[in-house]
Amino acid sequence: MFQGASSLSLDAKGRLSVPTRHRDVLLATAGGQLTLTRHPHGCLMVFPRPEWEKFREKIAALPMNAQWYKRLFLGSAMDVDMDGTGRVLVSPELRTAANITREVLLLGMGSHFELWDKATHDAKEAEALAAMDPQTLQDLAF
Repeated sequence: MFQGASSLSLDAKGRLSVPTRHRDVLLATAGGQLTLTRHPHGCLMVFPRPEWEKFREKIAALPMNAQWYKRLFLGSAMDVDMDGTGRVLVSPELRTAANITREVLLLGMGSHFELWDKATHDAKEAEALAAMDPQTLQDLAF
């Protein structure tokens, strides 16, 4: 179960250094094999390969009227392997699709991660917080 946020920087070649707190789990559960793909909200999704395979089956089973979702998720998917120092290459195509330049935010989302351009995430988060309806959380006790 992945959770938490990590502020990171891509290197000049577009490589992301996976935080050490996630690296060991990814090596143990997925052999360091990951799949990156686009998300409709403007970020990238980063899956350990076994989780990607489950997600891929669900997407492939969508009806014909969901072809654009299939194209978005499956057509953009790139398999990557962590290198010996825990880095993965984020392809130029995926970086462009998510408007990712250098400063990024890696968010643990349970079974996978979201990879955001930091400025884009911050703007979308502020927008979402401003529009948030407190009634949505009425049954959640703190």
